[in-house]
Amino acid sequence: MRGEILGVERRRRWSDDEKLSIVLSVGVNGATVSQVAHRHEIRRQQIYAWRYELRKKGLLR
Repeated sequence: MRGEILGVERRRRWSDDEKLSIVLSVGVNGATVSQVAHRHEIRRQQIYAWRYELRKKGLLR
């Protein structure tokens, strides 16, 4: 689950399902936001932004 790499710029696109899975993995077995971000090669702030976005879309409480 690494997102799709688009061209030279290495920008990845994540589906809402992938984002939700990553956001929900925080806290599982004590995993911190930092650990989850590191595992998925993203920044911590991205997880917080996705959490906000998913709540706004009604996909996360």
